[in-house]
Amino acid sequence: MSLRRRITLTVALAVAGVAVLLAVAGYVSTRSALTSQVRQELWQRSTSFVGSGNAQGESPGQVERRSVSEPGGGPEACTLPRSLLARSSSTVTASRALGGAPPYFQSVCPDGRVVTADGKPPELPVPHQVLKIARTRRGSFYFATTARDVHVEVLAFADGPDHKANEIALPLAPVDSALHALLMTYLWLIGVGVLVAGVAGLVISRSALAPILRFSAATERVTKSPDRGRRLEETGAEELRVLAASFNHTLDALERSLESQRHLIADASHELRTPMAALRSNIQIFLDAERLPEEERRDLQSAIVAELDDLAKLVSDVLQLARGSIPAGGVEPVHLDEIVRDAVDRARRRAPGVQFKVHVEPAVILNSPEQVARAVTNVIDNARTWSAEDGVIEISLRDGILSVRDRGPGFDSEDLTRVFDRFYRSENARRLPGSGLGLAIVKQTAEARGGFATAANAPGGGALVQVSFGPLRVDGGPVLDERERAQVVS
Repeated sequence: MSLRRRITLTVALAVAGVAVLLAVAGYVSTRSALTSQVRQELWQRSTSFVGSGNAQGESPGQVERRSVSEPGGGPEACTLPRSLLARSSSTVTASRALGGAPPYFQSVCPDGRVVTADGKPPELPVPHQVLKIARTRRGSFYFATTARDVHVEVLAFADGPDHKANEIALPLAPVDSALHALLMTYLWLIGVGVLVAGVAGLVISRSALAPILRFSAATERVTKSPDRGRRLEETGAEELRVLAASFNHTLDALERSLESQRHLIADASHELRTPMAALRSNIQIFLDAERLPEEERRDLQSAIVAELDDLAKLVSDVLQLARGSIPAGGVEPVHLDEIVRDAVDRARRRAPGVQFKVHVEPAVILNSPEQVARAVTNVIDNARTWSAEDGVIEISLRDGILSVRDRGPGFDSEDLTRVFDRFYRSENARRLPGSGLGLAIVKQTAEARGGFATAANAPGGGALVQVSFGPLRVDGGPVLDERERAQVVS
């Protein structure tokens, strides 16, 4: 479902919900008011039928409190009220017509007998509450019922002096008719309101989405434009300005990524050209190897194998950098201390004369084991490359930070800001084997999981490289943020 349709449907449903709530509230309040009027009339009619039979003109509630020991209060007095019996036959007949204008009246004796004005069968039901009133001569209540297909409201009240309960009823036809008309009116209003709300929602959705559609068209023009430096104008409403700024930041990041990939490809092509040319030359010479002395032939074979190894390592490094921050393997808890020890053991075998001073603390991080092992090896190999044959390399792992210090010449001041750049090699490094990708891989691996890599000249001489591969995990628990990590370290 499109956003425009959702807005239209939401507006229509909201208006419909409000209209239904108002209609229900109006219907209930009107029904309550009309029912109250009917009940008030029933009470007034009850006083006219019963109240005239006592000197004080007592209400039904007062009458029910009179004792049956007073004159006329015994069970044998269970008849219609004297005021009703004294009326003309026409009035009695009219009161007998259930649903007519005058109310219908009947009395209920304690033994369950029902007395009517003309002796005909009763037309109102006698629930157990009415019998209870007749026997206890206390209480009164209203209830609605249907008698002979006529919807009526009934008042039942005690008549203490006559030792009975009286039921008086009025038809609810006028009330039902008014409520039906009101209900139909509300249904029409709800239908018209929903229709109008749907049209209004459609207009609102078009008006609300117009800036977004213009923004979408502008983004398409920018992305299709040959001018890669083109950006969206950050104008209009605040939300659109924020959206345009976010889109421009995304374009900037995308351009930087593309530019970085272009440089990587260009630099890789340049770096691959030299070893491939040397390899081609040696292979051409090797084709005429039968004319070479045996010793020179063995040296040529060794040179070809070495160049192939260097070429394979260079290609592997380029692929590692091309992957960016995407792990080559699965991300999992990594025991960094074990990886450092393994890398130091391999470095000792390659440089038996170099002294390694190692202090490693247990550390668990969340990263790719293969990439971390590659990065740690690169840092240690870089220190080994710049150390003398009998030099000293200090390696420590504290609080998840790997520090590697050598006793070599250190970094030139102009090289410190570029030692982690791809394919960058200082003037002194160009005479040594390598491609200039080792420390670049270290930095990329470290930053992929929120870590860092720094290079500096150590006090007293030599280079110091420090690497963090991301937050520590404590006792196999969740990864800690920087604030929690600082608390653990302290």
